[in-house]
Amino acid sequence: MRLVWQLVAVAAVAFIGGQGAAAVEDNAALSLIVGALTAVLSVLVYRWVVRRTEHRPVTELARDGAGSATGRGALLGAALFGAIIVNLALLGDYDVHGVGSVGGAVGLIGFMAAAAATEELLFRGVLLRLVEERFGTWIALTSTGLLFGLMHLFNPDATVWGALAIAIEAGGMLGAAYVATRSLWLPIGLHFGWNFAESGLFSTEVSGNDTRQGLLDATVSGSKLLTGGEFGPEAGLYAVVFGLLTTIVFLRLARRRGHLVPSRRKAGRVDATATLSR
Repeated sequence: MRLVWQLVAVAAVAFIGGQGAAAVEDNAALSLIVGALTAVLSVLVYRWVVRRTEHRPVTELARDGAGSATGRGALLGAALFGAIIVNLALLGDYDVHGVGSVGGAVGLIGFMAAAAATEELLFRGVLLRLVEERFGTWIALTSTGLLFGLMHLFNPDATVWGALAIAIEAGGMLGAAYVATRSLWLPIGLHFGWNFAESGLFSTEVSGNDTRQGLLDATVSGSKLLTGGEFGPEAGLYAVVFGLLTTIVFLRLARRRGHLVPSRRKAGRVDATATLSR
């Protein structure tokens, strides 16, 4: 039942926050405020429901180092998406025409903060963590990553390839970031930095959603294989490659730190072998 209670509690905040964001989407200041409040409230509700259902300190959202971990994640996410844009620009597939909308960029800070916090708490904080407890890290990463990608099939202009790309570059990368650190702050920051750079800075399409214009007035053109077409650069080859490479780095770090959880069946075989050898 803890899975249900935790999902319902965080999803309720995400739904209410989403309705609020939709109501004020034309007002940059209110969008920033509503989005920030949604992000903060989702963290508070997650802490509360996990304490109530699991009777333990919520170490994955520890206050110590929260700011620095979130900041590092945001910088990494922005840098990764910046690298995608640089590669597209070098090919002539990304053109800047001037300054876009400062107000739009401000509003997108709140919108993307809410999306990053609620989605990470749901997919990594609840689903990945509880699936990992029962089935181990590899099954948890694969299943929740695929689910995260499949959820994007409901977006406008969605394709099966776009959903698969999201599963690899985002579901895998963000899940691996949690496994490597055993903290939700880094993946929350990483998710925010990537999405805000994508929309608020470079004004590209975000997973097929018709987001408002960000800081730059720019256009993306060229091969769908690289640019992602109408779904946005997340369905492009550069995003998949950079996301996959980052995932590998995080998983190597997780293995070095001993953070990978074996499946129960594998753990049972190891225990049986150890018993027989004794």
